[in-house]
Parts: sequence; C-alpha cells; structure tokens
Amino acid sequence: MAQQPAKPAQQEVLPLSAKQAVDYALANQATIRTAKLDQLIQLAKNKEVSGLALPNVTGNGTFQHNPIVQKQLIDASNFSDTVPKGTLVPFSFGLKFNVIGEVKVTQVLFDPSILVALQARKTLEELSTRNVQKTEIDVKVNVYKSYYNVLSAHKALQFLTGNIASVEKILSDTKETYKNGLVEKLDVDRLMVQLTNLRTEETKLRNLSEVGIAALKYQMGMSLQQEITLTDTLSTTEIKSQIAADNSDYTQRIEYQLLETQKRAYEYDVKRYKLNALPTLALFGTGGASRASDVFNYFKTETWYGYVGYGASLTLPIYAGSQRRRKVDQAFLEVKKAEVQLDNAKLGIDLERSQSSSNLRNNILTLDAQESNMQLAQEVYNMTQTKYREGVGSSLEMSTAENDLLTAQNNYFSALYNAVVAKVDYLKAYGKL
Repeated sequence: MAQQPAKPAQQEVLPLSAKQAVDYALANQATIRTAKLDQLIQLAKNKEVSGLALPNVTGNGTFQHNPIVQKQLIDASNFSDTVPKGTLVPFSFGLKFNVIGEVKVTQVLFDPSILVALQARKTLEELSTRNVQKTEIDVKVNVYKSYYNVLSAHKALQFLTGNIASVEKILSDTKETYKNGLVEKLDVDRLMVQLTNLRTEETKLRNLSEVGIAALKYQMGMSLQQEITLTDTLSTTEIKSQIAADNSDYTQRIEYQLLETQKRAYEYDVKRYKLNALPTLALFGTGGASRASDVFNYFKTETWYGYVGYGASLTLPIYAGSQRRRKVDQAFLEVKKAEVQLDNAKLGIDLERSQSSSNLRNNILTLDAQESNMQLAQEVYNMTQTKYREGVGSSLEMSTAENDLLTAQNNYFSALYNAVVAKVDYLKAYGKL
C-alpha cells in the first residue's frame, strides 16, 4: 500500500453564476492575458520613447598594442639645409602601447520625430487599452453563450428526467394490469419502446451537457478537471429584462473607438513625416584621457593627457530623393482610409443593431409561443395519463401525447437558447455588454 501512488486531492465543486464565469474568464482567459501583455509592451515602448528626450551618456575605453609601428617616409631636407633635397627618411609617428578612456554626453534640443513620438504616446496607450477592451467583450460573448447553452441543456434534462419517471410509473402500473389480463401485451411493449427512446434522449442530453461544460471551461480559461455547478436559471422574464434602449451613439461600440484611435495614430504619422523637413539640433560634450608608451608600464604612475571638447550640431535635411514627401502621401492616404472605415463601421453598426433588434423580438415571440405550446402539450399529456389510468384511454394515445410533449419541450428549449443568445448579440450591438 505504501508503494501505491498518492491520490490527488479532491477539488471542491465551484459554484458559478454567469457573471462569476465572466469575471473568472476576464482574469484567466489566454487571449485577454495576451492582450494585457501587449498593453504592457506598448507602455514599455512609450517609456523608451520618453528616454529619447533625455541625455545620452556613453563611455568608451580602448587599448591598442602595435608590435610593429607603422612608418612613413619624410623628406629630411625639410628639417635641415645640410641634407640634400629628396633624402627620404622613415619615421614612426606612434608608440607600441596606446590607451584611451573617453566619456561622451549628447542632449537633443530639437528633433521633430522625437517631438511627435512624445505627443503620440497617449494615443498609442489608448489604442492598446481599446484592444484589451475589445478582447474582453469578445470573451464575454463567448462565455455567456457557452454558459446559457449548458443551462438550456440542464433544464431540458430536468424536464426529460420527469418524463422518464412518469413513464416508468405508468409502465409499472401497466405491467401489473397486464398480469391481471386487463390490457394487452402490445400496450406494455409500446410503453417500453417509449421509455427506451426517452432514456436514449437522456443520454444524448447528458453528453451534450458534458461537452457544453468543457467548452465553457475552455472559454473561461479554467482547467477541465475543476468541477463546477451553474447557479443561474433561464426564464422568459429574465430574457426580456434589461433590454438596452435604442440610440445612435456609435462611440459606445469598442470597434468604432478602435478605428477612431487608429485614425489619430495615422494623423501623428502625417505630422511626423511633415516635420522631418525641419532641422535637428543637439548639444554634445566629450572628455577623456590618453597615454602612449613604448613599454608596457601602465601599472606605474605616469602622466595621462586629458582632453575636453563640447559643441552643438545642427542637421538640416536638404534633399532625400522625395522620400519624405512620398511618406507624407502614404500617411495621408492611411488617414483617408481610416475615415472610410469609420463611415463603413457606422453602416455596419446600424445594420447589426437593426438585425439584432429584429432577431431578439422574433425570438422572444417564438419563445412565448413555444412556452404556451409546451404548457398545452403538458396539459394534454396529463389528461391522457388520467384517462389511461381510468381505463378509458389507450397506450397509443399515451405514446402520441408523450411524443408531442417531448417535441414541444425540445422546441421550447431551442427557442429559449436562441432567445438568450439573441439578447447577448443585442447587448453587444448596442455596446451594453
């Protein structure tokens, strides 16, 4: 027994409402975590841009050994009148060992590209934030639909379990009646076939529920081994509640906000390329020390020769093959393209709102009709049961009523799920999700 592997600790069942499932997904879903990491990357890039306006300090150290010092020929007559003209003498102008240590400081005073980059930081941060928000909305839609899909399957399973219990009771009573010779074996067989069909349908629903729960966990970013139970319920009243009011405010849609922010980013590109025609101005300063010797004795105290220099540099672009102008044209066209996308987004939002409103109204009407039809089928089934128990009804009538009730229930649950999905799409279309 000691050699048996230890059993993993039993995980507690986690109760989840739809909102809790969404909150869990917002904290753990991989796509959201990736979008937030992209946001942090953009913030780091913005800090990098801020650093361009700060002083730039670099240090440089060089050690050079020249085993054979390069020589140059010099006309010795230039140094003495006694030497004949054209007498060439080799001279070495360097030493074998050279060491230089240098520090250089550069401060940009004016650079159009850095200026525009600093101005665009807030827009780029907003763009990354909008991307996170859009990802969160997409995750919300998927989680809500998966959650309600499981709820619909659970509710259908509850109804079907009740139907099975009812048929089992009738089948048991019919078998006793058959033993007394008051009904035919055909009545018993019909009920057994009916019960088998219901149990088969129950198995399908249980499998559908398990697959739905696995899909929900995936959408939430939850381990499939974690046991959960859903605490919300589905009802027609809940679906009809909290309906967003119709309006024409496009800015409530995150997709429209993204396009607006992207358009502003393109406008900064236009500004940046235009300002590139201006000169750039920077200050610089250099300080260092050097020493040279024919003997490697740098660990001894010797004289080092220092130097300091400073100044300003001005760079004026004159002509670069019209590349700057072409970049301005491209950025300007990107702005125009973004404007077209904004106009198209308005049309798309209007269409989506119209379709989602119509779809929600139609699904609610269908749900009301199917709910009434299911209640009527239940009443017919109950009445048929009563007649059968009293001996004035047949098993064929019972089978027919049971099939009609099962069909009505399936239609109701399909309408219920379609209605709640239509509501989710409706809220997303109006930016209320």
